[in-house]
Amino acid sequence: MAVIIVPVMLDDAQQPDYRYMDSAVDSIAPGVHRGLTVIFETTLPVGDTRGRFTPKLEAASGLTAERDFFVAFSPERLYSGAVFANLATYPKLVGGIGPESTRRAAAFYDSVLDAEVVAMSGAEAAEFSKIADTTYRDVNIALANDFARYADRVGVDIQEVIDAANSQPYSHIHQPGIGVGGHCIPVYPHLLLSRAPDLEVVAVSRRTNDAQVGMAIKALEAQLGGLDDVPILVLGLTYRENVMELAYSRALPLIERLSFHGANVMAYDPLLSTEEIVRCCATPYEWGTAAPIRAIVTQTADNLWQGIDYSLFPQLEVLFDGRNSMREVALPDAVRYVGVGVQAATRRRAAPTIQ
Repeated sequence: MAVIIVPVMLDDAQQPDYRYMDSAVDSIAPGVHRGLTVIFETTLPVGDTRGRFTPKLEAASGLTAERDFFVAFSPERLYSGAVFANLATYPKLVGGIGPESTRRAAAFYDSVLDAEVVAMSGAEAAEFSKIADTTYRDVNIALANDFARYADRVGVDIQEVIDAANSQPYSHIHQPGIGVGGHCIPVYPHLLLSRAPDLEVVAVSRRTNDAQVGMAIKALEAQLGGLDDVPILVLGLTYRENVMELAYSRALPLIERLSFHGANVMAYDPLLSTEEIVRCCATPYEWGTAAPIRAIVTQTADNLWQGIDYSLFPQLEVLFDGRNSMREVALPDAVRYVGVGVQAATRRRAAPTIQ
């Protein structure tokens, strides 16, 4: 049994970057032997298990897949920080390049996992299931971000609206924010678009979510009268709080664009060292020290931000709440609150109780 889970990320043209996966497949291919089952868990464009990687294994081994050895796809379905709980509870999806490949892969997972194992019709269905899952979330978040823009326009709290809408069991609106990060949701819709660029909803959703950093920049410019030489503190550099991962973190383009507009950017993340923050192109901020900051931007929803000592920032004018996690926090009178679809005038309103 060989299980391969090597990242397929994106190149500069937003196309699949196969460097690591091709290398991994090439390294195991000479060892493929009769009776071996090879399972891919890395999220792949639909058709890659059968059309790209199985021929590589056949060419290197001189054997025939589905007769001499077996190949299947089973998507990794894990949420950072909850890996073992997910493995124990989420159904394990499996699809092979033929019925015997599916049977053998399903039997393997059934022997090592407590979760239900679901045998799908083939590798393509299993590949598509993972891309559909993650793309759904990206599209849903884009819709929430559009709703947030409209909430700002009409002066209502988008969090109140989402809570009310989701009290109906068929509504599952996700949360708006400063953008979507991590190695999954910003990447996998592009794997779909690489094979089907005509899928307009998917493409527009990607652009919408990537544009959230620009929305934050415009909001800060409006609040501060420009950004040139303005000291700004960015809180949270990893793509999500409590997860040591910078992949596609929105903090990186945020810092880059703030700096481009002339801001003097400081940054802090409890998971990162001073050297790591410097590599993110920002001046490290030492937590709990005074600084002449005029704006704070929260890029993650870390609970640590709830306890900010605002007396350390006597020049602070704006708090941009990139995850709406500071919606209930009391601020000094001189500090203006800006959320994502949450305004200063509405942010302290309690969500309604719906019967």
